[in-house]
Amino acid sequence: MSAKTAKKTSGKSLVIVESPAKSKTIKKILGNDFIIEASMGHIRDLPSKGLGFDIDNDFKATFEIIPEKKKVVDNLNKIAKTVDKVYLASDPDREGEAIAWHVSQVLKVPEDKVFRIVFNEITPKAIKEAVENYGQIDMLKVKAQQTRQILDKLVGFKISPILWEKLRNYRLSAGRVQSVALRMICEREDEIEAFVPVEYWTLGALLSKNGIEFEAQLSRKFNEKDKDEKLEIKNKEEIDKILKELEGAKYKVAKITPRDSQRKPQAPFITSTLQREASSKLGYGVSKTMQIAQKLYEGVELGDDGAVGLITYMRTDSTRISDDAQAAARDYITYNFGEKYYPSTPNDYAKTKKKNVQDAHEAIRPSYVEKTPESIKKYLTAEQYKLYKLIWSRFMASQMSNAQVKNLTVDIAANDYIFKIGSSKVVFEGFLKVYQDDEEEVIQKFPDLKTGDELKLVKLNPEQHFTQPPPRYSEASLVKALEEYGIGRPSTYAPIITKIQQRGYVEKLEKALKPTILGRTVCAQLVKHFSDIMDYKFTAGMELKLDDIAEDKAESVKVLKDFWKPFSKTIDNAKENMENVVIESKVNCPNCGRKMIVKTSRFGKQFLACSGYPECKTALPLDGQAKEPVADEPTDYKCEKCGGETVIKTGPYGKYYQCLNENCKARKGIIISSGVKCPICEKEGRDGELIQRKSRYGKLFWGCSKYPDCTFVVWSEPTGEKCPDCGSLLVKKFLKKGNKIACSNKDCKYSRDMKEDEQ
Repeated sequence: MSAKTAKKTSGKSLVIVESPAKSKTIKKILGNDFIIEASMGHIRDLPSKGLGFDIDNDFKATFEIIPEKKKVVDNLNKIAKTVDKVYLASDPDREGEAIAWHVSQVLKVPEDKVFRIVFNEITPKAIKEAVENYGQIDMLKVKAQQTRQILDKLVGFKISPILWEKLRNYRLSAGRVQSVALRMICEREDEIEAFVPVEYWTLGALLSKNGIEFEAQLSRKFNEKDKDEKLEIKNKEEIDKILKELEGAKYKVAKITPRDSQRKPQAPFITSTLQREASSKLGYGVSKTMQIAQKLYEGVELGDDGAVGLITYMRTDSTRISDDAQAAARDYITYNFGEKYYPSTPNDYAKTKKKNVQDAHEAIRPSYVEKTPESIKKYLTAEQYKLYKLIWSRFMASQMSNAQVKNLTVDIAANDYIFKIGSSKVVFEGFLKVYQDDEEEVIQKFPDLKTGDELKLVKLNPEQHFTQPPPRYSEASLVKALEEYGIGRPSTYAPIITKIQQRGYVEKLEKALKPTILGRTVCAQLVKHFSDIMDYKFTAGMELKLDDIAEDKAESVKVLKDFWKPFSKTIDNAKENMENVVIESKVNCPNCGRKMIVKTSRFGKQFLACSGYPECKTALPLDGQAKEPVADEPTDYKCEKCGGETVIKTGPYGKYYQCLNENCKARKGIIISSGVKCPICEKEGRDGELIQRKSRYGKLFWGCSKYPDCTFVVWSEPTGEKCPDCGSLLVKKFLKKGNKIACSNKDCKYSRDMKEDEQ
């Protein structure tokens, strides 16, 4: 950093965050003495061309300002020179620490003017404490993040060219952790295909007492020594034998076993458990969950309260809860539910933490327990409300008393066989008052039974079953598996799953992740020629080494050298020994009879192409089925040229009217109107409106119906509303980070979250 400073400062401080969404929330907390600006994420990266680091010089890296961030850097420097202090307030994890370091490196102000602040929640107390207790950048975390970055670049940069050469028909790349996730999905598919169903039977007895019917299940059999024998009924012969032995049997209550038990609440959410629960309870994918959580963390406008950060940082593997949060939960629970709903000793989940947990973090919890989901529902989108309710309820439940459950098990004897019936009933809700776990309360309706009671057999219900193959991974179950293997970290789960789908290696069928034929081929080659990279334990071990670097227990350069030496030999062997691969399908070309092979288009889409190309240029979808032509649609519209009958046809550029008169055959495109008046025509007194059109490159846009007299266009669907800031049209933006209603004026920054009824 340069030692030059501005001659005169404003007496204010600059706080640099990652996202502009945080700015409003933090600005409201810190007031006018602070200027809040955003770095918009990373501002520097390794060069796009080449490795960007010198392997022979201790992996010394060179970073460049990302081209589209040069204006951001210039603006930060301009402001930094006018203030007394600069606070780097990027996220409280390794990636956030690295961003803070990169920002510090481009600021042209003295080092003693730049400070690091860290907070896990955007609340007045947390922000003000962070500013009062500022520190310096943790270079160990930065080193750990850079080591991960270099490892990932090494793997991708060295393996991908080999895949390009050996699988020339495909647009391929390889990632260090993504490749292991792909292996998990492929191996699960192998298990499913190799699975052989096994037959088994169950036997239920429909019994009655005093006219009340209930069903008990066959459980076990007594052997000669009067000991329980586990009963497995494998086939029809065995079930028929049991049915024969039960002919004429008397059914009598042999034993009644009451048992009291407790059901404990689960720990508050960490990243992986939030992703799993949001998937199972809300149906949200991993990326969607994190996008919504990010917005809740950064701040949501709550009417007169302004922007408020509603949850703590959502990328964490710690279940720790701060003393303040625990006290707030205790007060809320005892006041709203009563003393008995709060345990005599506060629940502590942090004591069971794993080795790799970053315990400076907290679990994911509400920033303000008093802001119940219902109390702020009107300010949230439907998705934000559902996720916030999940987080709020799980945290509150984690601090509450155990649920008390009464269980009852009844053994019913019939000759040498024992049938069993059970029931459980929650007698004290405890944490279930606010959060339902996955266990269902089982309340069997059966009469009051006593030992020795004789029961009437209504009928026996034998049922045949077959064992089922393991299910394909869902996004949530894949995250769980990655976590169990120790692969990846909270900030990497969503990118891992996104990338293997973007590369065409995996497709999502409903909620299940299925490897494509390309994905399985790539995986097989990687496992064969890069066994270490694809090994679960090796990848998990590398994660632990990165943790050790952050904790000053390992040295970055040594970790990289230890990896590079054997890896470079593996690269050389793969170049020499990996065979050229063409993925041949089972489909024969319908035109020439030759085999169809799988190819990837320049847009990343897989399809079948004739192996006789270029002589035969036949192409089909992956399933080998040519699409049936779309049937013509009847219409009352009359041809404008001859007045004849028309039909609606579908062509490559959309639907159009086709005249049926053989001497005319006129065509006219079907206009899709937005119903929004063209703002230019509206000012000039014309009746133009915005209609859907398509550019010569196939991109849809909305242009004035009076073209070419009026050339006004917007590239997103207009809503008909005017921007409250500048008066321009508002449009719909469908983005990965969340759908928005935004201003069409590029110079205006106005946007808001899109509600469900606006989509």
